[in-house]
Amino acid sequence: MSDDVSQPADGSALSGVGLRGIDHIGMAVNDLDEAIQRYETLFGMRCVHVEENAEQGVREAMLSIGPDPAMGRLQLLAPLTPGSPIARFLDRSGPGVQQIAWTVDDVEKTAAELRERGVRLLYEQPKRGTAGSRINFVHPRDAGGILVELVEPAAE
Repeated sequence: MSDDVSQPADGSALSGVGLRGIDHIGMAVNDLDEAIQRYETLFGMRCVHVEENAEQGVREAMLSIGPDPAMGRLQLLAPLTPGSPIARFLDRSGPGVQQIAWTVDDVEKTAAELRERGVRLLYEQPKRGTAGSRINFVHPRDAGGILVELVEPAAE
């Protein structure tokens, strides 16, 4: 039996819905600049991207967990307005893990396959995510109480 169960030898997707791996873990924070400084100072992470996404109501940062950003990223999300989804999350739950994001090759195809399995998604069509990615979210009630983000990275 092989010890490597993380990915088929041909590099194909890990599952029938097109998951490729963990894209990032999203953390809700009250103050983005303070949180960036904290994770850089405490854990040696490196901020590799900061942007404002008005459509999602967040100011966000991507931090590289190790020397290679592809090995793992932490997304910090701070609210732009008091009524944004992240602000409501912070009011309800306080700072902490807000979502897990999976990388997919084609977010529309993955969403269609999940819908065929009876899974609800938050958007009918993908929306713009970090750095031009295309995203959608699995409803937490259909994912064991976890908000799951599907991320199709922007074409390079």
